[in-house]
Amino acid sequence: MKAQGSATESTKCEVFEDLLYQKLLLDQAQKDSIEVTEKEIDDNLDRRIRYFVSQVGSEQKLEEFYGKSISEIKEEFREVIARQMLSERMQGKLTGDVKVTPTEIRRFYNTIPKDSLPKINKQLILQQLVRYPPIDEKEKLEIKEKLKAYRDRIIKGEKFSTLAVLYSEDPGSARKGGELGFVGRNDLVPEFAAVAFKLKEPDDVSRIVETEFGFHIIQMIEKRGEQMNLRHILLKPKIAPTDLLKAQKLTDSLRLAISIDSISFDQAVTRFSEDVETNKNNGLMMNPMTGNTFFEYDQLQPAMAYALKDVSEHGMSKPFKTQDERARDVYKIVYIKEIIEPHTANMTQDYQLIQDICQAHKQQDIMTAWVLKKQQSTYIKLEDDFKTCPFKYQGWIK
Repeated sequence: MKAQGSATESTKCEVFEDLLYQKLLLDQAQKDSIEVTEKEIDDNLDRRIRYFVSQVGSEQKLEEFYGKSISEIKEEFREVIARQMLSERMQGKLTGDVKVTPTEIRRFYNTIPKDSLPKINKQLILQQLVRYPPIDEKEKLEIKEKLKAYRDRIIKGEKFSTLAVLYSEDPGSARKGGELGFVGRNDLVPEFAAVAFKLKEPDDVSRIVETEFGFHIIQMIEKRGEQMNLRHILLKPKIAPTDLLKAQKLTDSLRLAISIDSISFDQAVTRFSEDVETNKNNGLMMNPMTGNTFFEYDQLQPAMAYALKDVSEHGMSKPFKTQDERARDVYKIVYIKEIIEPHTANMTQDYQLIQDICQAHKQQDIMTAWVLKKQQSTYIKLEDDFKTCPFKYQGWIK
């Protein structure tokens, strides 16, 4: 905050109170037996790393920025992320059922002074057509042969965990001998789960299974009810330059067909887009930062922002290479369905935003009441330096 110039005299107190607030949530989470799995933490870390990489341009640049390797960055953030996830899960338990009615939303909107309404920056509603470079069958065969050799070595007595450390390309689990921790079927992609949950005994090793991540072999460590503790070795097929060129040529030809009205963008998405999250919805993109369909320019990946810099409403980008949320190379064409010019928030254009703010206010009222009650039953001791802080919740000082 100091580096960004946003620190004030009260910043230290605000940060400290945020930590106190989190401690109350963590204490209650422990009492309520709320947990997060190692896999959930790994997935969260992977998503954050992928987002950071997309912002700075490459893993190498991210490592240079932090002065640490990717694995060291993850290790540094692991405990912080685990605490944050537990706190969020506990808060979700307390406020997850909170809903607001249209009447409450209108009433809330009418209570906001007109000069206090949020200012909305320029926004885009986007559709995408995505093509993955085809993987050469020879490359797939070589990957399978490697995994078969690893499996044979394990069956003959070598430790699965040792081979996972040496060869697995899953950075989240490789350092732990491929161990994923206890997971249920719904924690895993379907192809992986279908094979993993057929394993009967500890140390059983699966056949080779293909998923969107690559090719795996899996070992069962232990089973508890509907959950299993598993290890896996992941190998990812490498994309050859010729395969990238094939994907580029196909997206070029699709863009040409769309531009001369041989096919509409929506039809092209339905028939040719390989992004399973959007190809059934005309390619409509969701903003992962907000959960809605509106994007500001600074929320776009650099490659996409550059591709759209001169594109107007109802126009489409040239094909460009970028990476998906799993760091896989893809070619995309992006269509600007609508441009929403800067404006003051209103019920017509920004109903979802106002609903979210209204709901957040209602949730905050519940959390305020919970904190004040929790403070009464919690032993709290503050150093004298903090007793003069202008805290938001007054019950920290007894």
